Amino acid sequence: MRLATIKHEGKEQAAVVMKNGIFPIQDLNDAYLKQWPTDVMTLLESGQLEKLDQWLEDLGESGKAKINVSPLKDVNYAMLYRHPRKIWGIGLNYVEHASDLSETAPNTEPASFMKPDTTIIGPKDTIQIPLQSKRTTAEAELGIIIGKTCKDVPLKNAPDVIAGYTTVIDMTAEDILQKNPRYLTRSKSFNTFFSFGPHLVTPDEVGDVHNLEVSTMINGNLHRKNVVSNMTFKPWDLVSFHSQVMTLLPGDIISTGTPGAAVIRDGDIVSCQVDGFEPLENPVEDLKLGQRV
Repeated sequence: MRLATIKHEGKEQAAVVMKNGIFPIQDLNDAYLKQWPTDVMTLLESGQLEKLDQWLEDLGESGKAKINVSPLKDVNYAMLYRHPRKIWGIGLNYVEHASDLSETAPNTEPASFMKPDTTIIGPKDTIQIPLQSKRTTAEAELGIIIGKTCKDVPLKNAPDVIAGYTTVIDMTAEDILQKNPRYLTRSKSFNTFFSFGPHLVTPDEVGDVHNLEVSTMINGNLHRKNVVSNMTFKPWDLVSFHSQVMTLLPGDIISTGTPGAAVIRDGDIVSCQVDGFEPLENPVEDLKLGQRV
């Protein structure tokens, strides 16, 4: 199953994405007298995601014919959801990216950091290069969305607590970080510095996540790509490791690291592309240019 949040009839609503289009969950409730949650975060927190997925599968294509499906080309996406309790980012998880920054990739434990939810934007929203930075980068990443409250998850059980995956663009004020590695949190935490969505893709739609290729794109051109299997710490490792630090909650996001960070400038279009996923795309604005007379 693929979920999104769309702007529909003046409201943001959770919707189910199919090959031939998309429909709000509210329309599903109206057609079948159901009470499925109509926003993605509530659906995750209520533990009903798997039940909805199974119910839709049992319903079949003939049953869905009662629902009005809008073409994907007409969809106006909103933020997938706004307030995850935690966003974990993973630094230098591909060895090649570490060499770009002339740094040594961690090989014993993940180099993780946290981001506030005030960094979040959605598809097509504008990334703002802050006044304090002259060198900001954008990084395409695969995001893991947690589906169950969990603590101390064994490696083999990590897939059981994952609700799905999504595309992510993570920003860094790299010049601030280069002043001092202790400035990592500040360099990662400006408003608009975390975009994710538009789709939550459940694991059954993904297959082997380790075979996915992640690409950072700038203005339609490939900047860098790599395969998840080349991560130092792979998705199951990241879930298990961070669950040993603190309780993971439904809707928490782990952004798994980038194949390459691209310097962004005013007017650029940044895109994250992952095999089989709807691309995530955001324009760039440099706030410093607005100060010029």
